[in-house]
Amino acid sequence: MYQAIVFLPLVGFLIAGLFGRAIGARASEIVTTSLLGISALLSWFALYQVGYAGRGTTVELMQWIHAGSLNVSWTLRIDTLTAVMLVVVNSVSFLVHLYSIGYMHEDPHRPRFFAYLSLFTFAMLMLVTANDLLQMFFGWEGVGLASYLLIGFWFKKPSANAAAMKAFVVNRVGDFGFALGIFGLYKLTGSISFDAVFGAAQGLAGQKMEFLGYQLDALTVVCLLLFMGAMGKSAQFLLHTWLPDAMEGPTPVSALIHAATMVTAGVFMVARLSPVFEYSPTALTVVMFFGATTAFFAATVGLVQNDIKRVIAYSTCSQLGYMFVALGAGAYSVGIFHLFTHAFFKALLFLGAGSVIRAMHHEQDIRRMGGLAGHIKFTYAMMLIGTLALTGFGLPFLHIGFAGYYSKDAIIEVAYAAHNAMGPYAFTLTVAAAAMTSFYSWRLIFMTFHGKPRWAEAHAPHDDHAHGHAKADDHDHAHDDHGHGHHAHQPHESPLVMLVPLGALAVGSVLAGAVFSKKFAYEDGIKSFFRESIFMRPENHIIHDFHSVPGWVPWTPFVMMALGFVLAWYMYIRAPHVPAELARRHQGLYQFLLNKWYFDELYDRIFVRPAQWLGRFFWKKGDGWLIDGFGPDGIAARVVDVTRGVVRLQTGYVYHYAFAMLIGVAALATWFMFSGGVAGSH
Repeated sequence: MYQAIVFLPLVGFLIAGLFGRAIGARASEIVTTSLLGISALLSWFALYQVGYAGRGTTVELMQWIHAGSLNVSWTLRIDTLTAVMLVVVNSVSFLVHLYSIGYMHEDPHRPRFFAYLSLFTFAMLMLVTANDLLQMFFGWEGVGLASYLLIGFWFKKPSANAAAMKAFVVNRVGDFGFALGIFGLYKLTGSISFDAVFGAAQGLAGQKMEFLGYQLDALTVVCLLLFMGAMGKSAQFLLHTWLPDAMEGPTPVSALIHAATMVTAGVFMVARLSPVFEYSPTALTVVMFFGATTAFFAATVGLVQNDIKRVIAYSTCSQLGYMFVALGAGAYSVGIFHLFTHAFFKALLFLGAGSVIRAMHHEQDIRRMGGLAGHIKFTYAMMLIGTLALTGFGLPFLHIGFAGYYSKDAIIEVAYAAHNAMGPYAFTLTVAAAAMTSFYSWRLIFMTFHGKPRWAEAHAPHDDHAHGHAKADDHDHAHDDHGHGHHAHQPHESPLVMLVPLGALAVGSVLAGAVFSKKFAYEDGIKSFFRESIFMRPENHIIHDFHSVPGWVPWTPFVMMALGFVLAWYMYIRAPHVPAELARRHQGLYQFLLNKWYFDELYDRIFVRPAQWLGRFFWKKGDGWLIDGFGPDGIAARVVDVTRGVVRLQTGYVYHYAFAMLIGVAALATWFMFSGGVAGSH
């Protein structure tokens, strides 16, 4: 069963990728989606079997590497943590496949698209079922490759190519640290197998290593290097710049990247390596700092974004920060809980946004929308559910709410209760981020679905099919699906094949928190559900402590959520002139947030331009002046000149050669005569 869960997406990739042209687009869609559906159903059964019946196992597939003391088998590690991730990855991926049948129906390259989706899913499954660090790294790089292929799916669109390369390059920075962390663990433990590394972790606590004359804590260094990999994949502060640009890919790709694959890899990795991180309090403090900073930073930028997909993208970045706050506090199961619930409502929001974009004939700017609630009623209802889940709507006094209420509020309480130097910092920033999350989420709803319709003011299509197809396939997409002119008729609801996945995700967005909170966020549930898959030291009482916080703490996120809602309603429904006035009055702050804290410009100055200057220097001076000057254009050129001169002596006339021979004979006779004379005189 477990082999089928992991390898059915690979089979779909091979069929659609190798034979897509032969079997056609429709067959490719059906095959890949059906195989993902089977894999998703088996994943839910695996979660029941492993999480509830306690039947975790390892499945050895084959011997992989045997070199000296390094012996690596290709093995599937099946425990509760793996089973939760299998459910998240395969369920969301199946719904994205199904949704894409409707969303991508105009694209002539659908077999390639569905092949890439299945490859993406397989790479993530390799990562979450890894039984050692090398197999995890294989899946880690696999999702990086697949994201590059999908973000740049419309490869004739320059901005898509640039975004794909940016994602690939930024992730290489993080992956460099991850690779060094793996090398460090191998050096310290002599193994890359999880069981061996986890068994040796406690003995590594306090062990020192020397670097540039400094004595450093070896385990802390290794954990920070591993976390550097997580910062890249999960788009944490400083290595976050690739994530919003990933919106250049088709909308279903955004849903898959942001909800189930890629960005969740870093969170999963830290949770999987909890036995190592538990013995490095310093590393956990750093994890919490970056998580809280990311949650706050991304929320501030989300306040002023006008692209419907970018608003949701910065929301993802912010929510990932929440997850790392929980991990940094040692509440690994709570971080995974938010990953689990977030997958449902974030996929719902992205696919809902895709339905809006389709209804608006590929328009993405929310300033050109408005008044859509009456035209796409089902999509509106689904977006409302996703927004209520994201903002954590719930009633603290009844302990009832949407999925985000259970997981996100738990993280805020964990931050308050954390025995960590960064606890107060994380609590303050996550509470502030909760208010901003509510504001920008309702801002999106109000500007998109309420108020005066502004579509008539829109002139040109903006994203996805409009730019992608027009550039990539030379198709004229100034016309919508039915062949009418752009904005020639009212927005209309998406087809059933796109609405069914929205309905399924909405169910998860409502129920996932209530159904699973006892398993993820309570001591008894964790001990029986996660058992050995998540490790917490005996002195780590964070799960118990966060349930004992003062009564006002659970009310804080509720108040922030309500405050954000009221402020958004006032600014975008009651007094819609206020935002423009605020932007004019605080132009500096507005531009600072609109330009994403100027990180792209900063990195351009610090890294990109110096790299370009260095490359130009080596090209002009190193390659051109030095190598070419002394090589092909220098010594080598002189050799060629001499050779040409010698070649001219070969005339082909016998009397020339005879004359040359006579000169040679005369020269030899002269040499012998003089040399003999000199010898005779002695």
